[in-house]
Amino acid sequence: MWNVIGHEAAVSLLQRGLEKGTIAHAYLFVGPAHIGKMTLAINLAQAMNCASPDRPCGVCDSCRRIAEGKHADIQTIKLEQGGETGETTGKTRISVEQIDQILHSVNLPPFEGRYKVFIIDGLEFLSIAAANRMLKTLEEPVGNVIFILLTVNEAMVPATVISRCQRIEFFPLALSLIEKALMTRWGVEQEKAELLSRLSAGCPGWAVAMSKDNALLQQRNDWLNEWLDVIEADFDRRFTFVAKMTERYTQNRETVQQKLALLLDWWRDVLLIKVGNGEAIINIDREDELKETAADCNLAQIRQFIGSVKSAMSQLRQNVNPQLALEVLMLNVPERGKVKKATLY
Repeated sequence: MWNVIGHEAAVSLLQRGLEKGTIAHAYLFVGPAHIGKMTLAINLAQAMNCASPDRPCGVCDSCRRIAEGKHADIQTIKLEQGGETGETTGKTRISVEQIDQILHSVNLPPFEGRYKVFIIDGLEFLSIAAANRMLKTLEEPVGNVIFILLTVNEAMVPATVISRCQRIEFFPLALSLIEKALMTRWGVEQEKAELLSRLSAGCPGWAVAMSKDNALLQQRNDWLNEWLDVIEADFDRRFTFVAKMTERYTQNRETVQQKLALLLDWWRDVLLIKVGNGEAIINIDREDELKETAADCNLAQIRQFIGSVKSAMSQLRQNVNPQLALEVLMLNVPERGKVKKATLY
């Protein structure tokens, strides 16, 4: 039973490989975060070790142990996440030492299954030395060993590694497919499922996580209200906000990027309403506020500020001084009336 939502082409390719005995020794899964790469990687590991004729069954001892992360022959390598910030624990690369541990295990026979499967999550964080260490094993595969390499940024992966893998790309899913899965698999009510599917940007893992943890929706709501306060504020309050954001940026860059992405989605919705395409908005639970914002701003202001948000996000990724980038953004906030803040959906 393949648990991944959608991605029929990828599932079909792997299913045919299982039936014909032509599974590759190394796969490269490429796609956005929370798109389903890890779910399919676990499914493939289950299929290679499943005791049922219809693989993966999901219920045999091997499939259950793999799903629980307890199977001795399935290893996952990634940057460790630590603390409440979610920042990596002092590391910026998957190290040679981590890869050496894999390579040592490659030459040992499986302990409890038929195949050893090594999943590297975040291949873009592989150091050059670690990538070079892997090349010989990828060039001369061992018969009962499979590598599944996951990345959200293929451009950061050495071409020598890419060329030795079978590449499978994961694309954002139709929102209707995610909405249906939320209702049928996880029992989410239709109105909430529609909101989560739109907020997910086609990445089902994100929508599922949000459906299980109301704190994530609360955080999104708090961040939106924070941005609306800034939109209403004078320059002194905006620059105070920038100082707090800059301090946060030194602790967790990803959170600041997520907040800016939320702001970008908001103004994209404002633009859609302004041009008469409101049915395509993401933040459907905040439609009244979006309409109010659209009424208070002209089209040129909206487009200009969308460009300003994109510019700030790009500058931060390029390690521009964060305080300067965010202050410029605050100076470009469109002048408009007050916006009411909403309570949690």
